[in-house]
Amino acid sequence: MERVDTYTHGHHESVLASHGWRTAENSAGYLLPLLEENTDLLDVGCGPGTITVGLAQKVFPGRVMGLDRSTDVLLKASELAEAHSVENVQFEQGDVYDLPYAKGAFDVVHAHQVLQHLSDPVAALREMARVTRHGGMIAVRDADYAAMSWYPEVPGLDRWRELYHQVTRAHGAQADAGRRLVAWANKAGFTDTSPSAGVWCYAGEDDRQWWSHTWAERVEKSAFARHALDGGFSTTDELAEIATAWREWGADEDAWFAVVHGELLIRV
Repeated sequence: MERVDTYTHGHHESVLASHGWRTAENSAGYLLPLLEENTDLLDVGCGPGTITVGLAQKVFPGRVMGLDRSTDVLLKASELAEAHSVENVQFEQGDVYDLPYAKGAFDVVHAHQVLQHLSDPVAALREMARVTRHGGMIAVRDADYAAMSWYPEVPGLDRWRELYHQVTRAHGAQADAGRRLVAWANKAGFTDTSPSAGVWCYAGEDDRQWWSHTWAERVEKSAFARHALDGGFSTTDELAEIATAWREWGADEDAWFAVVHGELLIRV
């Protein structure tokens, strides 16, 4: 049965700005020490390729494939690789439930912030395992919205998180994916797993201004806003209020925000 999942965020410039901040170092630190030269790697849901390019540099001259559903974002990824003269990476369109590769094609299959957007993450993990060589590894990392914390307390941000959960539930997705990675791996039948957790922290003027600005934009202009309105979960006036709350939080010199992630390494 073909699955058609909805990507809550879409690819508005505010979303791509957030994705473009991600690197192999700040988003795949749990995996980097285990990577070796000449490793063949697949990056599922690669987006604009900022993590993928870093992984390709780490495993050079190994073959790296970046896969995403969006052709527009793949173009940006290809441009990034060319700009950094990274020649061992290619990007192509594909579906995580039906990966266009042979069994055992890769040593490592990586997915960052992917499972939280899927209606069947267990099936996705099994498909990742299919294209992973015996003795190879799957590496997944996902945020956990319920575990995010911030200061000072801003009621508008509480409503933002509640609204985000409403929208993702309507899509059959799980916003609190980070805490569920082990459970999904167990359900998929994996027995050799190594769980961990990682954090992004936004504090200090530059970080908090950037983080608050991107989310204020996303709340009003990204696909998330359209889903909130079309689903009857919010109104344009409320979205404007939430965006204002984000800006007020970012303007506070005491502001601090932590994004908690679950991380999981699976030996296949």
